[in-house]
Amino acid sequence: MEPAWLGIAEAGRLFRSGELSPVEVVRALLERIDDVDCRVHAFIRTTPEAALDQARRAEADLASGRIRGPLHGIAYALKDNIDVAGLPTTCNSKILADNIAKADAAVVRRMRDAGAILVGKTAMHEFAT
Repeated sequence: MEPAWLGIAEAGRLFRSGELSPVEVVRALLERIDDVDCRVHAFIRTTPEAALDQARRAEADLASGRIRGPLHGIAYALKDNIDVAGLPTTCNSKILADNIAKADAAVVRRMRDAGAILVGKTAMHEFAT
């Protein structure tokens, strides 16, 4: 079982049973991104420290039975046109290189509330055109 290739339902089942840790999955995903992204350029930035912190919290919550729902511990990435407080939202444009989001977009708040783990922001056509 390669953690980076698990589906959401299977990963969630393994998290809840204690057979797999969100930390293991996040590490595997970050490793895969490091190995492959130099060729595919899918990510504008990763958030390894924050992702690992979130994964550790999710692991502790799940181990103690505090399960927020089916996305608890699940890693995800966002296109770079969605605001994450404290991170740049550039829409893959140089003119927005210094545009730091002041607040999370609604989808980010909902994902955080569900216990999902942001691993980074992905590339896109400039301004999604």
